[in-house]
Amino acid sequence: MTANHTLSRIRTVLRTPPVFPDGVPRLRTNLDTNFLKLIAILAMLIDHIGGAFFPEVGWFRWVGRLAFPIFCYCMTVGLLYTRDIKKYLFRLGLFAVLSQPFYVLAFHPHHFWAELTNWNIFFTLFLSLLAMYGFMERKWWLFLAALFVVSRWNFDYSGNGILYMLIFYLCRSRPGIGAALYCAQFLPGLLTGQPGDPLNFTLGGLCIDWSFFAVFAAPLLFRPTHFDLHVPKWVFYAFYPAHLAVIAVLQFILF
Repeated sequence: MTANHTLSRIRTVLRTPPVFPDGVPRLRTNLDTNFLKLIAILAMLIDHIGGAFFPEVGWFRWVGRLAFPIFCYCMTVGLLYTRDIKKYLFRLGLFAVLSQPFYVLAFHPHHFWAELTNWNIFFTLFLSLLAMYGFMERKWWLFLAALFVVSRWNFDYSGNGILYMLIFYLCRSRPGIGAALYCAQFLPGLLTGQPGDPLNFTLGGLCIDWSFFAVFAAPLLFRPTHFDLHVPKWVFYAFYPAHLAVIAVLQFILF
């Protein structure tokens, strides 16, 4: 096989979107997404309660680390199964915009205008999904543009959402490899925790960075569950601005 032939095959692979046969599961990981989303929004609620009212109590934030990777995983499933990616992106973008004032009021109630461009997680999810759509469709300019924007400006979790989704997408038929790659990225957290940070977990002489707790989402993502709950998708979208609005009101009442 000549070098030119090899390069030609690589170019063909990079330019050709994947084809998914009908009747064949597009992932071999967990397709029980309604159950996963319920876990994610509960973890997010606990995280936000801790962030708003108990900022130095670690366990709220440890539980909260489960939420973002689960949301990214559910978006990967949605990317592979949605019939209309534009409507999917529109919903994410719409609720990102609707949620932004509540997000700022919930966590920065006394610095609203200064923090208005501290973008909420729906913006990160929107850009992560946009990047992965570009990746799946081999529209590299779109992938790189979304990656640049989410990494360059003040988006929660920066480019980590794209990294998670790449793992979930590329290892969709190899859950063992996917779980190993997903867990491996958090291992440095076992050694990089700062003893002075109240959110970190200290075990003996070991200080574990609080971001490490996202590793415990792995069993939920890579091992199928079968609760088969039926929850309208708008419930998950509406929950985000609704719970932020409640937190914002409580901030003004209590403080």
